[in-house]
Amino acid sequence: MEVQGRIISIGSTKQVTDKFKTRDLVIQNGDEKYPQYNKFEATQDKVSILDAVSVGDEVTVHFNLNGRQWKDKTGECQYFNQLQVWKIDGGTQQQYKAPDIMPTDDSEDLPF
Repeated sequence: MEVQGRIISIGSTKQVTDKFKTRDLVIQNGDEKYPQYNKFEATQDKVSILDAVSVGDEVTVHFNLNGRQWKDKTGECQYFNQLQVWKIDGGTQQQYKAPDIMPTDDSEDLPF
C-alpha cells in the first residue's frame, strides 16, 4: 500500500529491547479543510530510511497494514492496526539533482 502526504513529525529511534528498535513518522494528507494525520512505524533496519527525509517534505510512504488481536485478562478481545513503513519516495535528499558538468575544451582558452 502507499499514501502521499507532507511529513509533520519524525520521531527519534527507540531501542525497545536489545534486538528491537522502532521509529515513528506522521504525515498529513487529504484536503486542507479535512486533513488526515497518519502515524507510521519503521522497525529494525527500516528506521534508517527516515534519515533521508525531513519535516515538511512531500513524500510517498509505502507500507504494510498489519492487524493484531489481543485478549485482556477478562478474555475481552482488543484489535490493533499498525502501518509499517518499508520504503519512502521523495524527501530533500532524493530531490537533489547534481549539476550538469560541461566538458572542458582547452583550445578555447579565454584571455581573462
